[in-house]
Amino acid sequence: MKKRITLKHIASEFDVSIATVSKALNDSYEISVKTKEKIQQYAKKHNYTPNSVALSLLNKKTKTIGVIIPNIMNNFFAKVFMGIEQKAADKGYTLISCISNESHEKELKTMELLKNGTLDGFILSLAEETQAKADYQHIKNTINEGVPMVMFDRVTDAIECDKVIVDDFEGARNATNHLIHTGCKRIALISVIDNLSVGKLRAKGYEQALNENNIEIDSKLIVKIAKNEDFETAMKIVLADKSIDGLLCLEESSAVQSLELVKRMGYKIPNELSIICFTNGKLPQYVSPKITTVSQHGKYIGETAAEMLINRLEGEGDTPFETKVIKTSLIERESTKPLH
Repeated sequence: MKKRITLKHIASEFDVSIATVSKALNDSYEISVKTKEKIQQYAKKHNYTPNSVALSLLNKKTKTIGVIIPNIMNNFFAKVFMGIEQKAADKGYTLISCISNESHEKELKTMELLKNGTLDGFILSLAEETQAKADYQHIKNTINEGVPMVMFDRVTDAIECDKVIVDDFEGARNATNHLIHTGCKRIALISVIDNLSVGKLRAKGYEQALNENNIEIDSKLIVKIAKNEDFETAMKIVLADKSIDGLLCLEESSAVQSLELVKRMGYKIPNELSIICFTNGKLPQYVSPKITTVSQHGKYIGETAAEMLINRLEGEGDTPFETKVIKTSLIERESTKPLH
């Protein structure tokens, strides 16, 4: 097998330093035209290709970003990842992506593994278990070791770093107001994500909208369903209250399950019961009737997170950490009545 030619080999051939060869191949003005031409011709003749690991050691940068997301089956995270990948590629960075599967231990071990390898920084959304335990020591350790990080969507005030968050509070407030303005008077909140920071913010937004419209908050209408509970049984108990005329589902799978259940129970949608959900994935668009959703603009969140990290990696000096807030949009479909 033919041996791969290296910078060291070329440097030895011309009796110059490795740095000189690197500069010549990068067409640096510091190297004479004659020397550059000789080195470039030699490299081309011998099919030289740069060794990215060797170059990263030389430059102290790998142009590689670690991305840890909680759940790849979630359409929102898939969109965020697309945005990260596109922006990173535009800037000449590659990604190492991992999935924590909502596990604190997997998130911890993945971070330990990646930070000991060749990468420049992390983009991370916290696992459900990490938020439930409020155990962020592994993240603090990574930042203290000088590894830059951007957190998105699921974040914590316990960590000081750059962040990209969705205005979940305002998104839920606007969605609840929309249901009220279309005539809904008894709106149930359906949450299967009460452990998460985003779930808590959305619940507060719902309550704020009720307060603003002088509607009493009824604890029986705030439905928190744990992972080990049977969703359909829990929902049947809730919907035994026939006065409920609106559902705000805090994520899309619960909305789709609720839609199928209320259809089987004979509700006319949206005339007797309206439904809105987070987030604007594929599922709400391909059921009948199509579900009105709160769009979080996942791809833009990914692009923003990648840009923030790359700017920090390539910037000079310590700049203050920044939190960027992305506004939501309400996408009206068939599961809600039109505004009068």
